[in-house]
Amino acid sequence: MADDIRPHEGDRNPGFALPDSTGTVVRPEDFAGRRLIVYFYPAAFTPGCTTEACDFRDNLASLQAAGVAVVGISPDSVERLAEWAKAEQLDFPLLSDEDHAVAEAWGAWGTKVVGGEERVGLIRSTFVLAADGTVESAEYRVDPQGHVDRLRAQLAA
Repeated sequence: MADDIRPHEGDRNPGFALPDSTGTVVRPEDFAGRRLIVYFYPAAFTPGCTTEACDFRDNLASLQAAGVAVVGISPDSVERLAEWAKAEQLDFPLLSDEDHAVAEAWGAWGTKVVGGEERVGLIRSTFVLAADGTVESAEYRVDPQGHVDRLRAQLAA
């Protein structure tokens, strides 16, 4: 995806209406008045994604205390997300974007290099939305290791 199509600081977020691991549809508007971390990850039950999700889980209380909510989005099915949430005790919304239309709209779907091979897929990306829903920050090709600590420092959480 071309960089000029990606949401940037100050842009209105592209939105989403996706089912979570319980089948409930979640939208950015559900978090109006709070900052929202929207993070895209490639697949449940993989090492990097599990590291990142468990890091969010372990720091959720401090993020929430700072007025920040978290949602994760992947191309996994609702059923797979439910299994992963239960296995890892993930207590924040995990959203299913099976056709990756939302990832595409947010610039989180495109060409990436995995194991030295170029392929098309989900690009680990994180957005912080301001309380009014505008994009406060956008980060692509995120390293899951230490990611939540960097966000907490950025958000003073």
